[in-house]
Amino acid sequence: MQDDELGAAYNPETEGAQMTFSDRMSYGDYLGLSKILSAQKALSDAPDELLFIIQHQTSELWMKLMLHELHAARDAIANDLLPEAMKLLARVSRIMEQLNSAWDVLRTMTPSDYTRFRDALGQSSGFQSLQYRLIEYVLGNRNLSMTRPHAHDPDGSALLEAELEKPSLYQVVLEFARRQGFEVPVETTSVPASAPHLEVIEIRDLWQAVYQDPTSHWALYEVGEKLVDLEDYFRRWRFNHVTTVERVIGFKRGTGGTGGVSYLKRMLEVELFPELWHVRTVL
Repeated sequence: MQDDELGAAYNPETEGAQMTFSDRMSYGDYLGLSKILSAQKALSDAPDELLFIIQHQTSELWMKLMLHELHAARDAIANDLLPEAMKLLARVSRIMEQLNSAWDVLRTMTPSDYTRFRDALGQSSGFQSLQYRLIEYVLGNRNLSMTRPHAHDPDGSALLEAELEKPSLYQVVLEFARRQGFEVPVETTSVPASAPHLEVIEIRDLWQAVYQDPTSHWALYEVGEKLVDLEDYFRRWRFNHVTTVERVIGFKRGTGGTGGVSYLKRMLEVELFPELWHVRTVL
């Protein structure tokens, strides 16, 4: 083998790769990487603070995409575009899978690591995440008192108010069921939800009819399973959150003032689509 064949450095320019970007858009330009990669402002000298910041920032980016897909799915179902909605809801579940995986990285941080920078967080807490609150509101877990942590933020408050003026994703699905000939109690969809959805027996009966004859009600059967899949991942996310917090801080009070683990464990009891879960018992 000749020396030039063995030792010559590969030059992608010989194959036509663009190598100069003084007057062209580059990868970093398109993605705004100079802004993204300079947004990690540690407030202590603790090595693990960078892990903590990046884990939460990337989670917020995934939640931004999740909201984008949920809004599109809701619009698609409202317009009877079920195949499009199925693709979007499947993507949301995969996003939730990514959010779940992020906890595995954060759990490598020990209690000793976290205590080195916890005081620097002040009163900031994931409890205050605007995007997480918007996701909950889209999915129907609409606790109006949870708008208060965002009262200082006019733009954030406006987004929450705008969401509360829209039907939840589940309400849109139930309206679709009505258009498919099912009887749906008017009060469940007549106005945008302003409180968490609680089980309605007539809606459970609706899903029972769908699941007992999927072939005749395939569109509803498929959307029902997509909602169960989404909530399944959402429950895992909450469980992973509880486990991670308990592993790192035990039962200390959260930085945002909540009970920490005790508060998160109460969130495990929330059901977004109760009839879709309870129907399994009566089938």
